[in-house]
Amino acid sequence: MRMRFKPYAGPELAACPFCVDEPMLCRGKWKEQFARPAQPLMLELGCGKGKFLAQMAAAHPENNYIGIDITPKVLILTKRNIDRAYAAAGREVDNVRILTHDIERIRGMMSAQDCVSRIYINFCNPWNRKKGHKKHRLTHSRQLEQYRDFLVDGGEVWFKCDDEGLFEDSVAYFQEMGFEITWLTRDLHAEEPEWNIRTEHEAMFTEMGIPIKALIARKLPGEYAAPKKKKIQQETE
Repeated sequence: MRMRFKPYAGPELAACPFCVDEPMLCRGKWKEQFARPAQPLMLELGCGKGKFLAQMAAAHPENNYIGIDITPKVLILTKRNIDRAYAAAGREVDNVRILTHDIERIRGMMSAQDCVSRIYINFCNPWNRKKGHKKHRLTHSRQLEQYRDFLVDGGEVWFKCDDEGLFEDSVAYFQEMGFEITWLTRDLHAEEPEWNIRTEHEAMFTEMGIPIKALIARKLPGEYAAPKKKKIQQETE
């Protein structure tokens, strides 16, 4: 379902103290954007309506959080969900920032100096079956190569999805790009961990009877480059 244009989104986000208007100017200086800059920095890629981010950040004031999505019409819902979560917790919104940015070009707004401790990727688009579509996945090798720039050694990527093909391909992406998979399940709710926060998509797919797949991948030290694929391989993706 296509989300309608929201003319109020721009002005409301512009007035929001925790919405970052020019994220590229914060490159290498993200910790300075928070009241407690020494805290670990967490990043959610594709935060959508922000219910996961709102719950996580409000429940963990000991961490700082950044949520990224592609358009203001989605981010305005993130902003409102964060407002509600912090109001319910009786806290000021001081450990979360939200912004719009193209995640495929995330190097433009993040650098090694930003020292991200954890990345969350929840139910990203597996993309269609057109030629070359897989390279746009948020877990694709070329994306993981970018994340390695600013994810600290030993830092983690927490990934959840409903799509079996995306999940199995992602396991291979992580392994080839210098990540150790430290935890994995192909049915998250069979023995659901206490720390799991169910997202909106997670609830929807669960109601449809689709098992949720999840993993935690830890960044190993060392240099890794996205593997160069032969032309014939590219044409089959």
